[in-house]
Amino acid sequence: MPLPVPELMRRRGLIGGFCALLLAATAGVRAQDTAPPAGETLPSFTSRAGEILFRAMALLGTRYHRGGSSPDIGFDCSGFVGYLYREVLNLRLPRSAWEIWKHGDEVARDTLEPGDLVFFNTMRRPYSHVGVFIGESKFIHAPAAGGVVRTESLNERYWAQRWNGAKRIGT
Repeated sequence: MPLPVPELMRRRGLIGGFCALLLAATAGVRAQDTAPPAGETLPSFTSRAGEILFRAMALLGTRYHRGGSSPDIGFDCSGFVGYLYREVLNLRLPRSAWEIWKHGDEVARDTLEPGDLVFFNTMRRPYSHVGVFIGESKFIHAPAAGGVVRTESLNERYWAQRWNGAKRIGT
């Protein structure tokens, strides 16, 4: 027998909870059925990170478009991150990954929280690519020409070799 969505959210943690919410929405479960039990609240950053992740997951499959910063046109990496932070936090981030890196507080890889930004050297220069950490060593990003917004593991060799660092913005 499947677990009720709130119980599923508690057992699987933050990311599992978002996936459960997305699955619930596609299965016709009402929003009030997915609410946490009375008296349970999340810290402010977690709530905002949750909204960022919920919006990001809804954009899975959106095509890559160099210079793109909207779902209608498509996204490049910094356009994707900028769109999420603008829509959720009403925070305007710079247009390039390198400029975004200059903001926020640096966090160690082993202390990453969902909603943190992760940076990589993908163009033979530091901080040339950015994505959003979603938990369980995964991140979501707009990868490159011909690609779509997708999730990947920080532990994949390609990404692990290109890791530059992470930032927490808007806390």
